[in-house]
Amino acid sequence: MAVETPVREPVSPPRATARGLLGSWDLLVLVALVLVVVVGTLTIDGVGNPRFYRFVVLEAIPIALIALPMTLIVITGEIDLSVASTVGLTCSVMGKLWQSGLTSLPALIAISLVLGAVLGAVNGLFVTVFGLPSLAVTIGTLALYRGLAYVVLGDKAVADYPVEWTRDMIAPIPGTVIPWFVLVVAALAVLFGVLLHATPIGRGLYAIGNNAEASAYSGIAVMRTKFWLFVATGVVAALAGVFWTFRFASARADNADGLELSVVAAVLLGGVSIFGGRGGLLGVVAAVALLGTLRNALQLADVPANALTIVTGTLLIASVVGPNVVRMARGRLRRRPPEERTQP
Repeated sequence: MAVETPVREPVSPPRATARGLLGSWDLLVLVALVLVVVVGTLTIDGVGNPRFYRFVVLEAIPIALIALPMTLIVITGEIDLSVASTVGLTCSVMGKLWQSGLTSLPALIAISLVLGAVLGAVNGLFVTVFGLPSLAVTIGTLALYRGLAYVVLGDKAVADYPVEWTRDMIAPIPGTVIPWFVLVVAALAVLFGVLLHATPIGRGLYAIGNNAEASAYSGIAVMRTKFWLFVATGVVAALAGVFWTFRFASARADNADGLELSVVAAVLLGGVSIFGGRGGLLGVVAAVALLGTLRNALQLADVPANALTIVTGTLLIASVVGPNVVRMARGRLRRRPPEERTQP
């Protein structure tokens, strides 16, 4: 006898309002960010210095860039673990093209973005056309793309780019210490935020994450949507590779090695459910800022690198458990009679 598969109740997309934010996991992440800033400023020398926040932003930019499309992918119930290897392969190709005599910056950037689209499309094809699980596919392409990066460039570094390219990439906004590239991240955050929270496409993403089969029956192009999300993630990861190359003035095959852990930690810590169907971009952006501030503050406090990895792993576990605990507590509160809620 066939066993009926339980279906989760549809979850409405979170609304970007103050009322919707109050009491949510997003608010808890924002409070944690404020606490880290305040405690760090009072207890660690240098945290209050504006230059500290410049380095926080520089470190957070690649993570924030990739976390934006990754949020949409995870909301649909998928994941892309190949993003850091996409960054590394992009850096290697840029280095190889520069060595081969391609000295046009617009051409280098355009080729890099096209490469990212191709790499993302490969992931999307395996997931949507062949029906393979995205976790297995992107673990495979994580290794494949990183291996190709070493094939392209070997273990050497290309570091003879024009000084003005690297200087301009991290130049501050006039009158501040914040690099101008953060405006690119902000523009993409607005774009993805509007797409997710204010369009039928975004509502479709939540529907896919809750029940892909029912979404397909209701007319949503599930496979096509997922395919283009993987392509978008590849393009944005390639853009992060361009920034990475010029920020450090070095193209290497091992650039951004392990960055996928920070990206996934930020997405999950931001309240996006690993099972899909829940989450929003506000919490993810706050989580990126929290992780970046915490890591840099601990580095100033001379915390060993191994301990920083432990902190990231602990936060990753907390990001999976925490939102579920909050939702369970709020659900129980709603089920209590009104007179009991007012009792101490």
